[in-house]
Amino acid sequence: MNGGRISVGVIFGGRSGEHEISLLSARAILSALASERYAVTQIGITHQGEWITGEDLIERMSSQRVKPGDEGISRVTLLPDPTRRGLYVLRNSDTGDQIEKIADLDVVFPILHGSHGEDGTIQGLFEMVEIAYVGAGVLGSALGMDKGVFRDVMRAAGIPQVETLVVLRKDVENRLDDVIRRAEALAPYPLFTKPANLGSSVGITKCRNRSDLVEGLMEAARYDRRVLVEKGINAREIEVSVLGNDDPLASVPGEIIPSADFYSYEAKYLDDRSQLIIPAPIPPEVSQKVQELAIRAYRAVDCSGMARVDFLLDRATGELFLNEINTIPGFTKISMYPKLWEASGLSFPALVDRLIELSLERRAERDRTEWRYHRGVD
Repeated sequence: MNGGRISVGVIFGGRSGEHEISLLSARAILSALASERYAVTQIGITHQGEWITGEDLIERMSSQRVKPGDEGISRVTLLPDPTRRGLYVLRNSDTGDQIEKIADLDVVFPILHGSHGEDGTIQGLFEMVEIAYVGAGVLGSALGMDKGVFRDVMRAAGIPQVETLVVLRKDVENRLDDVIRRAEALAPYPLFTKPANLGSSVGITKCRNRSDLVEGLMEAARYDRRVLVEKGINAREIEVSVLGNDDPLASVPGEIIPSADFYSYEAKYLDDRSQLIIPAPIPPEVSQKVQELAIRAYRAVDCSGMARVDFLLDRATGELFLNEINTIPGFTKISMYPKLWEASGLSFPALVDRLIELSLERRAERDRTEWRYHRGVD
């Protein structure tokens, strides 16, 4: 605690194609953290992976006016040592690099979308440090991030999935004809190609013919070594927000009406023509099923803290398919995750407060675990 306040490190940016979206989400979260309750430290991660802090950091990173060595900007790190918990600054001296602790941290709030932030990697560091952190743990993050493995887990849990195929980048580059044959055997066009480990619709292509498929495979392979090919269906896009640890709750569902053929990066962030309809205009029994399946999926991957769970509702058959789970969803004030909770009676600042509470609750639960085996004495 810092003068009775909770010390929170908000981490944003990151080595991901979703770097800029992370900055938008972080800006909204920072504005919701009440200064009388929280002592906040901004921690940015550059495209190159450097950890930095300093004055007006979110503003300077958003305008791309910051780099290590700039006035008022310091390189920082977390040490994977629970006896030296806190944020350390890296300083140059005549005797070599030195580290100095500059902030105690009770909680870290990683708002890092995509790879190196949402995939379990940074969560592993937090576990090593033994610090409370917002969101899913290593397992839930990794499973939620990898669309291929996630779908296998969902099928094993009996949760309906659209037909998919996972191929490797090296196969796209070296055995393209075979990849095309397997993709076209999956389902008729249209097909979707996606990086297995990325979000915000980065690298996703709707493929209406073989030429599109080749371009889509190449595009997805830019962002990941594993590429997902998915059957395209004429579907409505239904989303629900989940909040909690062992006893999660689901919000009212909402519907996305994208401004393009699908909810692309441009439709999400670069134009204002996509519509968010809350609550979704679906029958009560479908709404209940969406909530139930979302919580089942959340528990199946041992998620915690938060997730947005996305569904496809087939317009022709009425079938419901779980599309994906986002363990660090978009968190701007116009993003679906907080807006669904607002419609369910939880304001944006109260939601942020609750997420920090959940992170502390999970840390306390983990602290009950014994890490040494004590043999009984005869």
